[in-house]
Amino acid sequence: LFILVFFPEINDGEGHPSSSHQTLKGTSKWATSLESLLEDPEGVKRFREFLKKEFSEENVLFWLACEEFKKTQGKKQMQEKAKEIYMTFLSSKASSQVNVEGQSRLSETILETPHPLMFQKLQDQIFNLMKYDSYSRFLKSDIFLNHKKSEEQEENSPEAQTAAKRASRIYNT
Repeated sequence: LFILVFFPEINDGEGHPSSSHQTLKGTSKWATSLESLLEDPEGVKRFREFLKKEFSEENVLFWLACEEFKKTQGKKQMQEKAKEIYMTFLSSKASSQVNVEGQSRLSETILETPHPLMFQKLQDQIFNLMKYDSYSRFLKSDIFLNHKKSEEQEENSPEAQTAAKRASRIYNT
């Protein structure tokens, strides 16, 4: 008779978690991809802060609005949100206009029959603009580097090490 037990953390023999089983968090996760950064609310907050300084915050705001739009239920709500996105980011009179190709081809008439992926091509353009332009600069920015430094200081603080030692004693008994 074999009993399988799942251990959430595998150790390397010296009591340190094996790197292949560690889940990245914070700046380490943000640095893996723009997708990972955008999945973390704190990452989005820091990225927005950076983009604001670069005068391109509208890009991430548009991307986030499109993500929200995809989850919208009901034709009436979709029409309202589609119009809001159009007026805020895509119209020639938009307050936070994003720079996308083919923007003029998206006329207001499409707002009458909205569907969840109606902004997908434009959202993809903005995502790629952020990914290949702003994101790499963000990873070199003071905002990112200072946040990373404060994370590392927290991890190396005596309190964090004591908590880690207590946890390792608990799991390694």
